[in-house]
Amino acid sequence: MDSLKPLFPFLAMLAAYAVGSLSFAVIVSRLMGLNDPRTYGSKNPGATNVLRSGSKPAAVVTLLLDAAKGWLPVALVAWHGKAFGLEDATLAMVGLAAFVGHLFPVFFRFQGGKGVATALGVLFGIHWGLGLATAVTWLIIAWFFRYSSLASLVAAVFSPVYYIFGDGVAWYTEKSVLLAVAVMALLLVWRHALNISRLVKGTESRLGTKKT
Repeated sequence: MDSLKPLFPFLAMLAAYAVGSLSFAVIVSRLMGLNDPRTYGSKNPGATNVLRSGSKPAAVVTLLLDAAKGWLPVALVAWHGKAFGLEDATLAMVGLAAFVGHLFPVFFRFQGGKGVATALGVLFGIHWGLGLATAVTWLIIAWFFRYSSLASLVAAVFSPVYYIFGDGVAWYTEKSVLLAVAVMALLLVWRHALNISRLVKGTESRLGTKKT
């Protein structure tokens, strides 16, 4: 067992990437008899686009499962990693691997979503306070402006800030975790490039708009 310990971080990241590669927007839509979310609306396999199908239950289930696949690998490393020599650096990389799996899923020809729900799950896995602060930021922006993309962009930008300035606990002191959170934020902004363009032009779809 000891001879295999150097492989554990790599195996943990590989497993997290595989879990992240489960595109629940597509899976849930198929199971519920809905059209493939990659064929309508923004063509993004995510909960917001599934909502455009008109099925709120499908969107909610997709959101929860996409978040869970980001949270679970990080939580497992946090709970049991030390017994296998997995420290905070591995926790950070496992979270990033699950997120990248959603963006580039090996099971779906590397054509994934934008990763908002999965990133939020990763943040909750790192610390519930970090996830909650980011989720509340998303909800506030979405409520007032009715743009999921804008809410996601603002929440992504603020997530590393919340991590740095967390007060009274030790979860903000690990540089490897901060780096992973910052990389996720940058990737989220990059994945929203078209949304940013549409927001500037005033053509971005608002929350609740059904597919055309």
